Amino acid sequence: MNLKENIQTKTLPKHIAIIMDGNGRWAKQKGMLRAFGHENGTKSVRETVEASAELGIKNLTLYAFSTENWNRPKLEVQTLMKLLVSSLKKEIKTLQDNNIKLAAIGNLQTLPKKVYKELNEVIESTKSNNRMTLTLALSYGSREEILNTVKEISIKVKNNIISPEKIDESIINEHLYTQNLPDVDLLIRTSGEQRISNFLLWQIAYAELYFTSTLWPDFTKQHLYEAIIEYQKRERRFGKTSEQLS
Repeated sequence: MNLKENIQTKTLPKHIAIIMDGNGRWAKQKGMLRAFGHENGTKSVRETVEASAELGIKNLTLYAFSTENWNRPKLEVQTLMKLLVSSLKKEIKTLQDNNIKLAAIGNLQTLPKKVYKELNEVIESTKSNNRMTLTLALSYGSREEILNTVKEISIKVKNNIISPEKIDESIINEHLYTQNLPDVDLLIRTSGEQRISNFLLWQIAYAELYFTSTLWPDFTKQHLYEAIIEYQKRERRFGKTSEQLS
């Protein structure tokens, strides 16, 4: 059965965010090191990115590395960073061929110099692409993002650039890492865990949440289609009643 045929193009989510969870458990089940799971997870990234672009999804954000992930074993962090550099080099052709723009959010200055350099080179070389924006959340934590936003706005209030009365949701959005992105419509988390893990807390205020027990390295375009079909079955009321929407 081709699930893709059941997707309604008129009600596609404008922004999908994914918490790619389960690489370590996937490797452990196979008696392998966690790094093996991360390596295989890159295949799911490629398939998900390509499938999203084919469908017409305009924004895809992937939770690649959290601020908390720095607390993992040193060897695993080093492996993840090396994998990130090699993946960026390897996937630049895929991004260009599919007209995909790469962006990144998070405390990027904390990334190793080589990773930061490679990341910026790919961002620069794909900046004119406009089919879809692929955003990597790297060294990202939503609480840190909101905290930085509060500080930036406070400084502007102090310097009379913004008056307190003028602060609204749009002002806050302008100071978030995601200032160029719409709010998240669909949040997907793999591996069976049902929590947000400090990811885009402000931006998912009205997102539909979809949890699957599939481990990330096993996640295919069919799983993505299933999530979107489930999303399209839901009634998004944004605080209104069903009657108001009809």
